[in-house]
Amino acid sequence: MTRTIVALAAALTLLLGGCTGSTSSEGGYISGDGSITRVAPDQRREAPVIDGTLLDGKPWSSTSVQGKVIVYNVWGSWCPPCQHEAPALVRAANRTTDTALFVGLNTRDAGKAQAEAFVRNYAVPYPNLFDPDGRLLLRFGNQLSPNSIPSTVVVDTQGRIAARVLGEATEALLVALIEEVAAGN
Repeated sequence: MTRTIVALAAALTLLLGGCTGSTSSEGGYISGDGSITRVAPDQRREAPVIDGTLLDGKPWSSTSVQGKVIVYNVWGSWCPPCQHEAPALVRAANRTTDTALFVGLNTRDAGKAQAEAFVRNYAVPYPNLFDPDGRLLLRFGNQLSPNSIPSTVVVDTQGRIAARVLGEATEALLVALIEEVAAGN
């Protein structure tokens, strides 16, 4: 039990504080280097079930998503790269509604008001889970854990982790990853 608590504490520290793939730690966050990790279909592991409370107070679970690629984006309203990336995510989400569901994982915001303002300001059309202490992020464990903010994890239609982007993702990159993963690659 003590080992588990120590391991969880260490993982939380790494996830929230950042570790690898970082280029900057300005403003209390670790920005990613833009690295992309793709996992071959025969090497993919099951993604964790992600569930919790959306910013609007409704419950949400990844188990409700069938036959679509899930794109998890880890963000915080306080994060300048997240602010810069938001329009590209919105455009990519709008372009891929038939094949993918984007889900925001809001982390380290002190309250929902900041996150709600971000979603309104950028007209974010997809669901966003409120995860101020990073508990949802811990569920990814070491499979391809998002350890910088922003970061994006792509889950294939079979519920397996297919790709990760550390740092800002562009619209073109996200659409290409979604198309690739939806095609079974």
